[in-house]
Amino acid sequence: MDIATLAMGIKNIVLQIGPAYDPLFYDVMIYIFGTMMFGIFLLSVIAYWIRHKGIGGTARETWVQELERYYEREGIGLLPEERRR
Repeated sequence: MDIATLAMGIKNIVLQIGPAYDPLFYDVMIYIFGTMMFGIFLLSVIAYWIRHKGIGGTARETWVQELERYYEREGIGLLPEERRR
């Protein structure tokens, strides 16, 4: 690949962004950007729903109960004289 081909490639890219742009270039870029933003929005709505509503009920309460059982079983957070071991 010679320098002239590389220069023409760079020139074509610059002209698409500059005053002699290709309108389809901007249309495609806007569609891609819009699709990405919609995907991010949709994922954030799903994450919010899962975090606050849970999957199939009380996910937060189940998580807290699992942590409490684990802490009791392992004796985490207790004073040394209160441990069972």
